[in-house]
Amino acid sequence: MELTIECQKRETGSKPKALRRAGLIPAVLYGHQGAESVSLTVYAKTVKNLLKEGAVNNTLIQLNVPDLSWSGKTLLREVQKHPWKNYPYHLSFFAVGSQESIEVEIPLHFVGEAPGVKVEGGILDPVITELKVQCAPNSIPDAIEIDVSGMQLGDSLLVNQIVLPEGVTTLNDPDQPVVTVLAPQPIVEPVEGEEASATESA
Repeated sequence: MELTIECQKRETGSKPKALRRAGLIPAVLYGHQGAESVSLTVYAKTVKNLLKEGAVNNTLIQLNVPDLSWSGKTLLREVQKHPWKNYPYHLSFFAVGSQESIEVEIPLHFVGEAPGVKVEGGILDPVITELKVQCAPNSIPDAIEIDVSGMQLGDSLLVNQIVLPEGVTTLNDPDQPVVTVLAPQPIVEPVEGEEASATESA
């Protein structure tokens, strides 16, 4: 997935609180000129749509900054949110256009029905829900599918068993479990005497 948004250069001396009251969210772009960074603002409505459609360290974003005559592909590296109101108050973008490969986190989608769950009554237990990978900026997968249709009770699928798209390599521990099928939890029946005592005490 690739999104396109427009930012504006932040005026020197502008106060973050005043910007937010005006419907703007402070942001920063780095990596576009070596270690140099530039302060930006983004309309709050644009940020709301961006966070609804994209994800941190996953979605490729075409960032346009007309004030700087600059545009390029970026990743949203960080979203700082208000500690209890949970609205975003600062964004960080990283330019990836000149990078041969980048590190991103890709969500895992579990597909299929595990016989260990459907037939044997087990519980599918995802150990991780994202995979850290390295790939070219224009080859970021939206998600990686994990087929669990062959998993029996007690089975575990490891990182090194995941089939990755061409050009994508994982940075996770190859022996890390991704998903397991746990045995069903036994139902503990109350002992007759204990049940009677509980009734009496009530």
